[in-house]
Amino acid sequence: MVKTVKKAVVPIAGLGTRFLPLSKVLPKEFWPLVDKPVIQYIIEETLISGIKDVIFVSRPGKKMILDYLKGDISFTNVFQKKPLGDGHAVLQAKSLIKNEPFAVMFGDDVVESKMPCLKQLLKIFKKYQRPVLALYRLPRNQLPFYGIVGVKKIGKRLYEIKKIVEKPEISQAPSNLTIVGKYILTPDVFNYLEKEKGNAKKEIILADALMAMIKDGKKVFGLEFEGKWLECGNKLAFLRSNLYLCLKHPEFGRHLKKLLK
Repeated sequence: MVKTVKKAVVPIAGLGTRFLPLSKVLPKEFWPLVDKPVIQYIIEETLISGIKDVIFVSRPGKKMILDYLKGDISFTNVFQKKPLGDGHAVLQAKSLIKNEPFAVMFGDDVVESKMPCLKQLLKIFKKYQRPVLALYRLPRNQLPFYGIVGVKKIGKRLYEIKKIVEKPEISQAPSNLTIVGKYILTPDVFNYLEKEKGNAKKEIILADALMAMIKDGKKVFGLEFEGKWLECGNKLAFLRSNLYLCLKHPEFGRHLKKLLK
């Protein structure tokens, strides 16, 4: 039986420490990317890809975002009371996901593409019914800052993931493909996230759970999506993404080009 993805988990509980002091008063997901909040790009991609049921994993200080989206989409909200890792955030949605496949969309990663990145992942999931991760090729000097995958190529832009290495030295990187914060996951990931609770580490990391699945012989796929990754997870990346989109904007672009000259 072919299962379809009907729900998306959107973690927004982060403290935004890279964006202090402003993130103390305005959640980073609410910062404008050109002329609308970053979170709106994420939600629009989710809806255009055909997923209408959104589960936010938030904390009490993020009420502004939920108020902003109220009336525009159907969503539920669960809390992550302590910042215990991205896997811990996903785990909070377990009772609402139950035994269904689901998408995860992190608010730091916007993709400019003809076909939404999430929709590209959903096409792969429909065929293989296994977890699918969004992948993006980076210059080698940037690899030590990201989670990098070791892969086996199985089709055009499609890979089976063999290992995940967090922030490797350039010489130790298994490829130059990094994980972007967009996933299709199967419900068995919750079992692995629960197991991570028992580890000595304080945080529950999604990449660790996925790596444990791979070690158990479960297949996890990665798609090198078509499009441009606009990262918004740190100050420089956020400024770079803003400038890129502003220069392409039909109203602002020509004025900025003149100014830059």
